Amino acid sequence: MFDHLEIRVLPPGRRWAAQLRFWVNGEDVVEGAVDEGGRGPFAADVLRAGQPSLLRATNEARRLELGEPECTGGCCGFLSVVVQRFGEIVQWSDWEVPYAPAPSPPEFHFDASQYEAEVARVEADRWWQVHT
Repeated sequence: MFDHLEIRVLPPGRRWAAQLRFWVNGEDVVEGAVDEGGRGPFAADVLRAGQPSLLRATNEARRLELGEPECTGGCCGFLSVVVQRFGEIVQWSDWEVPYAPAPSPPEFHFDASQYEAEVARVEADRWWQVHT
């Protein structure tokens, strides 16, 4: 059985620009790994206008930053994962989490068509650009 990905763009606030949050199987991965005050990556950094999103999975493995604690990633480290596509499966693995004693999220395996459809959906919906 595959894991299910939902990507949400949170509106900008007083302190941060619009940011992404990643829900896997109904759980906020960022909040689970960096605590409530942390944040996901800025939407503008990941969903670059006129270019494929950094979320796109390819056959080549690459590390992607998904979040950081409230004190910033430069202080305590970033939440990051290796993203790679294996045929019809997209894998998130080899997590790095802030605060060394925090447990890492599990390895996730997504159906590539569901994963790519979710990435395409969030790439196309640029409502947050009005606020940046």
